[in-house]
Amino acid sequence: MQLTDTHSKLLGYLLWLFGFTGSHRFYYGKPITGTLWFFTFGLFLIGWLVDLFLIPGMDDEADQRFIPGPIDYSVAWLLLTFLGLFGLHRFYQGKIISGLIYLLTLGLFGFGILYDFWTLNQQISEKNSLFRR
Repeated sequence: MQLTDTHSKLLGYLLWLFGFTGSHRFYYGKPITGTLWFFTFGLFLIGWLVDLFLIPGMDDEADQRFIPGPIDYSVAWLLLTFLGLFGLHRFYQGKIISGLIYLLTLGLFGFGILYDFWTLNQQISEKNSLFRR
C-alpha cells in the first residue's frame, strides 16, 4: 500500500536543528514529548541526538496517522512556527475569524499558539477529511 507523504523529512530535519526545543516532535504529532524536549533542552541534548536517527520512523508514522488533502502540513507548520503570532496558519486553513483574532491579540497572547502546537496536525486532518467526502 502506497502511503501519501503528509509530512516532509526535509522539514523534519530542519526542525531537528532546533530540536532541543521539541519543534520536530510537535511537527510529527508528538506534543507530549515535544513539550518534554522543550523543558529539558531535548532531554539534555541526548534525546535530541538520538532523534537524528528516529526522524524517518516519525515521518512514516505521521504519514500513516494524518489525512492528506489540499491543506499542506509543512506549509501550515512553517506558518505557525515563524508567523503564528499573526495567525497566518489559521488563515491558510480557512479559519478567517480565528485568524483575525490571532492577528489582533498576537496569537491570543501566546496561549493560542501553544494550543496550536499541540493540535495543528489534528486540525489539518479534520479539514482535509472534509475534502474527501
